[in-house]
Amino acid sequence: MQKAGILGGGQLGRMLLQAAANYSVETFLMENDPGCPAAHLCHHFTKGDIKNHDDVYRFGKNVDLLTIEIENVNVEALERLEKEGVKVFPRPSVLRIIRDKILQKQYYQQHQIPTASFVITQNKEELGQRTDFLPAVHKLGTGGYDGRGVQILQTKEDIIKGFDQPAVLEKLIPIRKEIAQMVAINEKNESTLYPPVEMIFDPVLNLLDYQICPAELNTPVLYKVEAIALAVAKNFNSPGLYAIEMFVDKENNVLVNETAPRVHNSGHHTIEAHYCSQFDMMWRILLNYPLGNTQPVLPSAMINLIGSNNFRGNPVYDGLDEALKMDNAFVHIYDKKETKPGRKMGHVTIMSKDKQDLLHKANIIKHNVKVRS
Repeated sequence: MQKAGILGGGQLGRMLLQAAANYSVETFLMENDPGCPAAHLCHHFTKGDIKNHDDVYRFGKNVDLLTIEIENVNVEALERLEKEGVKVFPRPSVLRIIRDKILQKQYYQQHQIPTASFVITQNKEELGQRTDFLPAVHKLGTGGYDGRGVQILQTKEDIIKGFDQPAVLEKLIPIRKEIAQMVAINEKNESTLYPPVEMIFDPVLNLLDYQICPAELNTPVLYKVEAIALAVAKNFNSPGLYAIEMFVDKENNVLVNETAPRVHNSGHHTIEAHYCSQFDMMWRILLNYPLGNTQPVLPSAMINLIGSNNFRGNPVYDGLDEALKMDNAFVHIYDKKETKPGRKMGHVTIMSKDKQDLLHKANIIKHNVKVRS
């Protein structure tokens, strides 16, 4: 039986371990918090810091395969483990690029992958000299996550909101749609794509609010989305699962926003709505099994359950009955011990042949299911 390690114990680790129960694999998990959402589902839990070289190295020495649920891990330790024969998914070279938005943008440029034009700023002083580039988005090179580390700068008066450390200043794109496309690649370099999803964001929190699958795209745009996503994933030269987030602008140009080299929020609907979920697909990649069937069982919508403003403490879920009464609605609670404003606490997936039905039910859930304390 292979020994597989996961760095990070949040909801992604939890759902990976739920899928692991279908395979003959011994699971190991490392996280700082023994009460994290994934801790009770693994065979072996290690308390440790995924950003600490020695913790990651010691943990990785005991497994055959190693994967992540968040990019913010100690890459130096992963590189050392890879040299010593541990299989790391994705390869540490991918994480080096992805975890720094500056290197990520340069990667797209290097491989002629369409992305919004950008300049690099090292500090606020340099930012102040690039008012010609506004309106733009200022993105922290490292350390940003889930909407943090991103500022929209419309005018020179907004410069004060920018970052005084290395960052990407990226032209603001007039967006028609935001799309996420998931690509799976195995060790034989075979690949498969999930249907792209259309993402609707919370404009205040800059977090995914809900999404619809499949995205409504005309055929030429769909082909562009798929070709660009494949180019992004294939050029990493690493097996893994990649979520590529893209903008479709008013002229139907497709531009890459950013990439996550792991299971991702935009793929949660696949648990019920697709023949092979993103989590099952990740185990197929890790254990070197054939890639799964990415086709939808039915069209779907996925709604994030987010911690309500002004509430912090033991979570209370209002309105769950409303969701659970619906036909083809599937509720996932992540078992986080504390709710905070903007924190992802769960999700609901709805399946229906009718898009209007999906939108109607998504809006009912969005307005009625609240996470308070």
